[in-house]
Amino acid sequence: MDSKVISPCISICRTDPVTGYCYGCARTNEEKQLWKDENTNSQWKEENLKIIINRMQGWQLETFKESYSHKKSSGISLFKKNLLKKK
Repeated sequence: MDSKVISPCISICRTDPVTGYCYGCARTNEEKQLWKDENTNSQWKEENLKIIINRMQGWQLETFKESYSHKKSSGISLFKKNLLKKK
């Protein structure tokens, strides 16, 4: 059985109209759908993580790495954690 790969969504869900990539996770809408598909295997997800990380640079990459690391360890992205604090 495949081990679960945590979704790269960091709760900053806006698509750049020029590139078609999400500002938060750098995925395309098609990639987002594949992540949700129960038939998509962990190997594809691991490869896709490498691809999206290579798409990022500068502040986007640093923000993603920090928030994704937090999400993997705690189950929630930093952005979502901060939103919940404000409520």
